[in-house]
Amino acid sequence: MSNDAAGDATGSDATALTTATLAGGCFWCLEAVFLQLKGVSGAQSGYAGGRRPSPTYEQVCAGSTGHAEVVRVSYDPSVIAFADLLDLFFTIHDPTTLNRQGADSGTQYRSAVFFETAEQEGETRAKIAALTFEQVWGDPIVTEVVPLTQFWPAEKYHDDYFARNPQNPYCAAVIAPKVAKARKQFFEKLAK
Repeated sequence: MSNDAAGDATGSDATALTTATLAGGCFWCLEAVFLQLKGVSGAQSGYAGGRRPSPTYEQVCAGSTGHAEVVRVSYDPSVIAFADLLDLFFTIHDPTTLNRQGADSGTQYRSAVFFETAEQEGETRAKIAALTFEQVWGDPIVTEVVPLTQFWPAEKYHDDYFARNPQNPYCAAVIAPKVAKARKQFFEKLAK
């Protein structure tokens, strides 16, 4: 699948789509995983939660803007629910590490759900409460649940990064295992 897809694999009309904006480490990882799902028509890498308008990748990586690397998932809620996206989100990253995912460190790699509706906020808070009650993680979940105030698309060279660069050492060592884990655990929700 591509970020440029006009509709999803089910052929649904683009007007039926909604979006979810999630931060869980490197946006290349999130994009590669969410693009695997039925009902997802696109996943745009970008930046949210910061202070500076129109940030660049270099500025965000330097940690000077306050932005998180995010992916904005466009999906058809009649095919896949926001709750399903949250299940995948909380499976493919560690929501207990403050400002870190593996070797990636800094506020730009924080865990966050930038909700766009009251329903997304409520479902996210309920999911975190359920994961906490079930003691899925050994440490407290530190995922921020904050309103999306602005989404800034990342530079075009980030689009479909994993698909275009599978031999890149970072892609092979970090992204490929996350994609494999998602494909195994969410097999019934895969587009192909």
